[in-house]
Amino acid sequence: MIKKFFLALLLMGAVGAGVAYWGYQQLLTLPQQPLALTEDTVLKVERGTSAYQLAQTLAQRGWIEDARWLRALFKLRPELTGLKAGEYRVLVQDKLMDLLQRINKGEAIQYRFTLIEGNTIPQMLARLRQDETLVKELNANNAQELAAELELDYPSAEGLFLAETYQFETGMSDRELLLRAHRMLIETLDKHWQARDTELPLQSQYEALTLASIVEKETGLSSERPDIAGVFIRRLNKKMRLQTDPTVIYGMGERYNGNLTRKNLREKTEFNTYVIKGLPPTPISTVGDEAIKAALNPAEGTALFFVAKGDGSHQFSDTLAAHNRAVREYQLKRRKDYRSTPEAN
Repeated sequence: MIKKFFLALLLMGAVGAGVAYWGYQQLLTLPQQPLALTEDTVLKVERGTSAYQLAQTLAQRGWIEDARWLRALFKLRPELTGLKAGEYRVLVQDKLMDLLQRINKGEAIQYRFTLIEGNTIPQMLARLRQDETLVKELNANNAQELAAELELDYPSAEGLFLAETYQFETGMSDRELLLRAHRMLIETLDKHWQARDTELPLQSQYEALTLASIVEKETGLSSERPDIAGVFIRRLNKKMRLQTDPTVIYGMGERYNGNLTRKNLREKTEFNTYVIKGLPPTPISTVGDEAIKAALNPAEGTALFFVAKGDGSHQFSDTLAAHNRAVREYQLKRRKDYRSTPEAN
């Protein structure tokens, strides 16, 4: 009887050991098991999601058979529990480990938003509101309200965000994106300011930014930006008015209907450089790296005037007489295919 009892104990131990071994083998192979998906999808991991919650989510979606196995795997391999918030692509061919490694490495889906060179704050705010991914926090409608809302130490937010394409993950707000773009602008401006021609008639980085915004609005042709900047720098040195149409348009605000008249050019606003001396009080648009670099490293030359030729480029002139001839040729007798911006590649 005692002998049978010990044999039963041995048998139970062997069965238990077998079950334990089988369970251990299941845990070892679990990471390589394919997820039960019929099509590619997206998994959103919220901030603060625990490994236990992730296991429950995968089981509820039917991607794994039992959450308990995955929780046991997390105990066996705690390095897999460092979950990072974000949205993650889940592919039909993914194995469980593919997804877990993606989440642990933070390889979340990256979204993009572009701040466009030459856009004004109202244009930028309108595009931000249309974006379906960014969390909406901002209420500003103009450059002054935006500067106050972002607590920027400037009277206007115009020009204070670097024109660039920004990558971000789900959960990013419009406020966070613009603050990042502002930091990029300050870094870029400082970099080019340190490498500037120190003989320029610019007293501050803000004046350089204002000039860069005018250059940005005057030409979309990268190769021309230093030449355009050179004209404005020479005019500043000679105490000549800049006489640039984009400043007139900016000063008109919502009154601008697409046409500039002689009356508009004579109208006194704080931005109209046909009337005021020197630079306007603030930038007039969003700027990119190239415009800032051009404003602080203008091309040498003698030209004091330029006029659009109708193919996206400009004709530069040294004298008013030559400029007037160019105006008659390119503006008064406009070509049928006239355009103010370069042809897209």
